[in-house]
Amino acid sequence: MSENNGSSRGKRLFRIRQGRIVAGVCTGLAAYFGVDVNLIRLAFGVLTIFYGLGILGYLIAWAILPEEGEQGSILESFVNKRRQ
Repeated sequence: MSENNGSSRGKRLFRIRQGRIVAGVCTGLAAYFGVDVNLIRLAFGVLTIFYGLGILGYLIAWAILPEEGEQGSILESFVNKRRQ
């Protein structure tokens, strides 16, 4: 059964505070997909070493994924501030 975090839309992808090392992206992805967080971290590491895309992907995920308990992401907050 999937977690719905108080929402009727099903489970939601977000950055998790507990167990994070940097920004919670890997822990959020691991919780969402139901895999070990170390596999996600390994994937980011491999992508960084061989293709240089791991860091870029992590930064993009950090910007677009909302933090646990927050309504919007960092990018949404930035865009909304620029509109005012």
